[in-house]
Amino acid sequence: MAISNIGMSPISMISNAAKAPKGSGADVTQQFSDFLSGALEGQNAAQQNVSQLSKQFAAGELADPHNLLIASEKASLGLQLTVQVRNKAIEAYQEIMRTQM
Repeated sequence: MAISNIGMSPISMISNAAKAPKGSGADVTQQFSDFLSGALEGQNAAQQNVSQLSKQFAAGELADPHNLLIASEKASLGLQLTVQVRNKAIEAYQEIMRTQM
């Protein structure tokens, strides 16, 4: 499952991930790993876009500052989503570790 996250909203990335994967455990693990890597790359691209727009704004080269505000808010929301997903993954791991056999 190849996922290109650049330009995808976090909501569409989650809905794509919610589809049941098919294959062996190793395949599912690889798909999940690829999904997370793609999501982090997409978030990094959004942050870099904001950085570039900020530089253009500071230099007076940005014609429409609304683009900077929109990109900044998208990157901020994406970062908040990333942190929450990380927190939930850590909670799940800790819960598994507390499970007694």
